Order: sequence, then structure tokens, then C-alpha cells
Amino acid sequence: MNASPLQPAQTQDAPVGTSLYGGVTNRRVTVRDLAKAKRTGERWAMLTAYDALTAGVFDEAGIPVLLVGDSAGNCHLGYETTVPVTMDQMVMLSAAVVRGTQRALVVADLPFGSYQESPAQAMHNAARLMKEAGVQAVKLEGGERSARTIELLVDAGIPVMAHIGLTPQSVHAFGGYPVQGRGDEAAHQLLRDAKAVQQAGAFAVVLEAVPADLAAQVTEHSAIPTVGIGGGNGTDAQVLVWTDFAGMTAGRVPKFVKQYADLRGTLARAAAEFAADVREGTFPGPEHSFS
Repeated sequence: MNASPLQPAQTQDAPVGTSLYGGVTNRRVTVRDLAKAKRTGERWAMLTAYDALTAGVFDEAGIPVLLVGDSAGNCHLGYETTVPVTMDQMVMLSAAVVRGTQRALVVADLPFGSYQESPAQAMHNAARLMKEAGVQAVKLEGGERSARTIELLVDAGIPVMAHIGLTPQSVHAFGGYPVQGRGDEAAHQLLRDAKAVQQAGAFAVVLEAVPADLAAQVTEHSAIPTVGIGGGNGTDAQVLVWTDFAGMTAGRVPKFVKQYADLRGTLARAAAEFAADVREGTFPGPEHSFS
């Protein structure tokens, strides 16, 4: 594999928050904070969120960036893929996450069909997420093919997180969710995609389901933060779908997921205990009743 076409990261510092995990306490995290984290080598976590209650928990826990992903289609709306998710649904979910948080930078996905037609279409729908939902940034899929759109949005003052590698909105074109970037040709394309979104002005780039050594190479030569999901440990940040990491997802989860809790089991046990108490007449008891 030849040397990466990306430019090395800049090293000059900027006078922003001292740490994503504590230094920023009286305002929201910004893209400038993430840029500084890249320069100083501070890694950070991102989780998805789709409602005010869950977002508030993650915000209080110190997660600096929350993604209102179109993954809501899979894990909350009952769709098999992210493709059916609409702009109206994304606006509603994103507004809830913004209302439930005070500190996290909230990034919202532009769903399938909301930006591919033209940069003007992307501008209209990104503006909806900024104006109606109050998010601080948007995310869209695609590398070289989306560079012109990213440039237009950034020029209009809309921070953009790019997403390359495995792009779930292209599930039907991929024929599933295969690892991307394997082999020289595919690896060079990923490097070109990373360079294109950086030059277009994206403030960060998600690398999904790519070989760990390739993700590390992109990270080393990129001036913007890289966010891995199935990209190994060499990226600047990591993101997981919250229902995966918290053990809410039924069945098999992707290889790259670490489950930090068993909320599905906890909720199931609580529901079964509630049902048993009702059947046996032990709930509600006197302490749950009015006199």
C-alpha cells in the first residue's frame, strides 16, 4: 500500500476547554473542543441517543458527543434497515435529545433520500435539523461523492461529520454489511474518501467496519478526528449504538460491540415481577394506595 494521500494533522493548540471529560462544564461541547482533543491526543466517546430521557443520562455521565442516528430505524422504530427513516422522524427525535441535554454536542443524521438528490436538498434538510431540532451538527454518508455537499453545508455555517467505510444507507447496494477497505484498491478508495471529506471541511469522520490498520493509518494522517465503529483501537474516538452497548439488542450483536450492561434482561425480569405481583394481588399494596 502506498503512503496515505492525507495531510498530517496540525499541532498548534487553541484556547478552548481543557478536557472533554470535565473541562467543559458551563456550555456545550463544540467542534473546536473536538479539534483540540485531536491535537492533544485526548480520546473521546460518542453514543447514539433518540429520546430526552436516555440522552439526559448519557449527558450526566459525561459523554461529550451524542449522535441522533438513523439507526433509530433499526432499534426503535422496528424497521429492518435505516433506509425508511424520514426527515420528520429525525427532526422529532433530534429535538427530544437536544431538550434532554445541556453539555453534549448533538449531531443528527441526515436520513436516506434527504441529501443525495442535490446539495440544495441537503442544505434545506440540514437547516431543518439546525432550526427545528436545535442540533449543533449533522452527519451524512459518503466520501468523494458527498464532498461537494459537505462543502456547501460547511460554507453555510453547518458543521458536518462525515461517514465513510460501511455506510448503512447503502445496505442494498452492498448486499448486507460487509467490512470495507480490504485489498489495495478498496483501501486506496477509503483513503481518497477520507481526504475528500477533510478537504471539504468536515470536522470529523466516522470510519465504520474497516480493517484496524487502515483506520489507524487514516487517523495518523488526518487533521480531523476519526470516530471508529468496528475500526479497531487506533481512531481518535469510538461510537456505539446505545441499545447495543447497554444490552438491549436481542440476538447477535456485531463483533465490534462490547456490552456494558444487560438492560434487556433487567427490564424483562422487572416486567415479569410486576406481572406476578398483579396476578397474586400483592401490588398495589397499602403503601401504594391512597386513603
